[in-house]
Amino acid sequence: MKEFKGIIPAMATPFYDDESINVDELRRQIERHIKAGVNGIFCLGTNGENYAMSTEEKEMVISITVEQVAGRVPVYAGTGCITTKDTIALTKRAKELGADCCSIICPYFAQNSQESLYEHYSNVAEAVDIPIIIYNMPARTGINISYKTVSKLAQIPNIVGIKDSSGNFDNMLRYIEETEDFAVFSGNDSLILWNLMAGGVGGISGIANIFPEIMVSIYTHWLAGDYNEAKKVQDSIRPIRNCLALGNPNSIVKRAANLLGHKLGPARAPFNVNNKDIDDALIKTLALYKNQVSGYGK
Repeated sequence: MKEFKGIIPAMATPFYDDESINVDELRRQIERHIKAGVNGIFCLGTNGENYAMSTEEKEMVISITVEQVAGRVPVYAGTGCITTKDTIALTKRAKELGADCCSIICPYFAQNSQESLYEHYSNVAEAVDIPIIIYNMPARTGINISYKTVSKLAQIPNIVGIKDSSGNFDNMLRYIEETEDFAVFSGNDSLILWNLMAGGVGGISGIANIFPEIMVSIYTHWLAGDYNEAKKVQDSIRPIRNCLALGNPNSIVKRAANLLGHKLGPARAPFNVNNKDIDDALIKTLALYKNQVSGYGK
């Protein structure tokens, strides 16, 4: 089994202006991330706009990602759906297409309980033969997965980790404390170093769509034992993180990458960002990183 650790970009899905998938740019972005030294490629997460894509489009993105990565790093695919049945079907398909691991978000929209969450994840795990990473994002799903639930789910062999995007460090810490041999990733870019120091394995990063080299360097400095440099880099992403409050965060990330010259295209309507005031704020902030990024603005 491949190791699940390090900095994993939560890749944006590139679109043309008509919102069709830009396959050539998807391939270019995968190469960009691998060149930056990432430890995996994650397609169809929140930044990948999986919530705005058809099943056929999701299968195409997984297939292209697996083909382009060509075994160089693990491929993570977001396969969580609202129902258990649909989640099982897409997760099985991801395995057939060659994904190494599936990230499964909590079912959303309808009210849920910890008991139902346990039943959902355990049933999916029993039905599929692929490592699973739970995706906790209470701001979007309306429920936080309790550390008690995670502790029970961690005993299921192919549930191998969790991405915690709660933004609550104590919540993530409880996941680390209450599990063994379980990959706890920070889904919040500002907590990656603290996750590593507490015993977690790294971060699944939206900001990596803008600055993959910067995000990777948090992990490489920490791995080398250079805490001071790792903290300096971790602290440096505060300005760009602050920009996420300007709108839908993953749409802001995509817009920022576009402003740097990466042809990720629009977010799908109605979530696209096309506002001069936001662009001006992003351009001003992005300029702060000019000396940290190779090929800035190219």
